[in-house]
Amino acid sequence: MKLTSEQYDIINSTGDIKINAVAGSGKTTTIIEYSKSRPKKSKILYLAFNRSVKKEAEEKFLKLGLDNVKVETAHSLAYKNVMFNFNYSLKNQGYKTYEVADILKIKKKREKHFELLAANHINKFVNYFCNSDVRKVQQLNYLEIVSDPIAKDFVNKHYDLIENYTRIFLKKMDSGEIEITHDFYLKKFQLLNPILNYDYILFDEGQDASTSMLDVFLNQKATKVIVGDSHQQIYSWRYAINSLEKVDFKSFPLTSSFRFNQDIANLSMEILKLKNLLNNQIILPIRGVGKKVSNNFNATLARTNLGLLSKAFDLITNENKNISLYFEGKFNSYLYADDGASIFDVLNLYNQNYDSIKDNIIRSMNNFTELEEYANKTEDTQLLMLIEIVKKYGDELPKLVRLIKDNSVDDKKDADMIFSTVHRAKGMEYKNVYLHNDFITERKIKKLINNQNEKPIDFPKIFEEINILYVAITRVIKNLFIPQIYLPSYFPKTSSIKILTSYKDDFSLVSETNKDKKSISIKDKKSNSNFDKKWSKNDEIKLISYLNSNKSLNEISKLLGRTKAAIINRLNKLFEK
Repeated sequence: MKLTSEQYDIINSTGDIKINAVAGSGKTTTIIEYSKSRPKKSKILYLAFNRSVKKEAEEKFLKLGLDNVKVETAHSLAYKNVMFNFNYSLKNQGYKTYEVADILKIKKKREKHFELLAANHINKFVNYFCNSDVRKVQQLNYLEIVSDPIAKDFVNKHYDLIENYTRIFLKKMDSGEIEITHDFYLKKFQLLNPILNYDYILFDEGQDASTSMLDVFLNQKATKVIVGDSHQQIYSWRYAINSLEKVDFKSFPLTSSFRFNQDIANLSMEILKLKNLLNNQIILPIRGVGKKVSNNFNATLARTNLGLLSKAFDLITNENKNISLYFEGKFNSYLYADDGASIFDVLNLYNQNYDSIKDNIIRSMNNFTELEEYANKTEDTQLLMLIEIVKKYGDELPKLVRLIKDNSVDDKKDADMIFSTVHRAKGMEYKNVYLHNDFITERKIKKLINNQNEKPIDFPKIFEEINILYVAITRVIKNLFIPQIYLPSYFPKTSSIKILTSYKDDFSLVSETNKDKKSISIKDKKSNSNFDKKWSKNDEIKLISYLNSNKSLNEISKLLGRTKAAIINRLNKLFEK
């Protein structure tokens, strides 16, 4: 493929560099070309973000004969250097709260569920330390990452106990008395001050780096390249940091997106400019040069599990019982909290069906109110999400979940609609993207600014919320269906960006498009007298107008005097122009 001048600048660079790359700008291609241009005898390490990226990168490097490039994730590299040398056993899924309480034999106090509350925060403190670059627990202030006032009050009252038990738990893992976690062996790797015998080390997704792995990376003598997108940092809740801001390497931009067109690029920049409402930010210009559609996927993206499941439930109960669905990360994963509680355990507690509760923590609660108090005191966002879903749907949940499962497919290629939160969709791309209305808005940011005398603004949190909306928008290849609340009033109407005022009607249009694409036969065309009726320019303008004004497919059919199949067929042709 033809490279851009920005890519050539990176390939021809020397010394340590950082690459700030916008969404869809060909990071992997640039890294491959950079590697190809290095001396053949050079030993190169490429640190990928996760296993799926690692596998894909390995295949690409091998296909090009670049056998001098070793591909690892931070965890796979640490695993090989720690697990076997210290004869550790691995706790693959990590520790549950009740397991931490049991291992540490935390004594109960008068405060309800004290041992579980303390264990939950100890577990988080352990993970916070393992993802940091400090060498001692005492060098961290756990209170700095607790934001909920109720949770903060609990931690503040019992800080010494939580910190002491955190050190004890880490010591038990280090000595091999108990199994270690994935984050622990990564931390152990950092504390060993490893020397990586490579000439070049390439660190991908630098905006969501583990501080402990960044410390290992920076302490190597190799030529270092770190690549990422400052505006795609969305994992701070996992203690990730934007390492692009932490290193003073020479900076190179990649500003041409090969995924989408200039209309989507312009909207992406407008969303990022929301940060300037809080303080001045450098927003890279984005050139949308995408022309080819790489897939035909339709995806609904939401900020939260609650928003996503609400959309899925609404869809499946709205005369769409034969529609095929796919969930990024698999549907079941949306029904569980991080600590293992299922949505059905929460529902059983809600209905006081105590004998049917399987999860230890949920079973220990006397009532639903106690569970809400526990979730607030531990700042357990996933559990709070399940609580809200149960409160909203109640006894309808089993039926709704069964409907979703009955209509789910294992391969996204077979799906009429893909559902995903933005975090699970990161790195993905879809032809048509539908945004839910649970993202941050300009109006909400301005409200926070107006009320900052009463409640200080959490700047990093708001910036990350803006990043999440930016990541959602930049998943699109062709058509973005977006609620009006996210569009600046001055933003022009375009063929690629369509106002989504009613998810139900606009989604039914696409779902029927998928079904009709499969079912329209020659016989259908002959039986529909209006199917081949010539479309005038005026007819097309009316069609788009009806679509943007939230008319249903049935309404559009009546207004234009054409069959649904004819309308869908025309829309497909218009969208491909």
